[in-house]
Amino acid sequence: MAKKPVFFSFHFDNDCWRAGQVRNMGVVEGDEPVSSHDWEAIQNDDEKVKKWIDEKMKYKQCVIVLTGSATGGRKWINYEIVKGWDAGKGIVGINIHNLKDMNGHQSSKGTNPFSFIKYGNTGNNLNSIVNLYDPPHSDSKLVYGYINENIEKWVEEAIKIRASH
Repeated sequence: MAKKPVFFSFHFDNDCWRAGQVRNMGVVEGDEPVSSHDWEAIQNDDEKVKKWIDEKMKYKQCVIVLTGSATGGRKWINYEIVKGWDAGKGIVGINIHNLKDMNGHQSSKGTNPFSFIKYGNTGNNLNSIVNLYDPPHSDSKLVYGYINENIEKWVEEAIKIRASH
């Protein structure tokens, strides 16, 4: 089975290291990470950020929202979720708070980022449709293994869910 092209969405400041672990698993074909230098150059210009996101997301089949302690409700996370959904891409979330950061620390579990986004005219939030997976382990190595083992299946499922809505 060919690797699915995906866009990774995450809170850069808090979860870049954790996101890098998931990105480097190599199970899915992820987008190129933005360097901290490039992010600093565009982060204060909303139009440049939107253009960067739109360009990086263009040929992807799924948006994977890597959810840490402060991911839910963030402006650019919300934009990426809505942009992906409106473009017909699969959307899936994975809690990554129990992966260790570069200093060996884990984080607290954050809120569901899909609970901040309304779905159509239903009055429901996107969390009623989109899955947020929470690896059932607290040990970072087991969390890594669980994500690595399941991420491809979660992406396939997210694409099917989106196709049915």
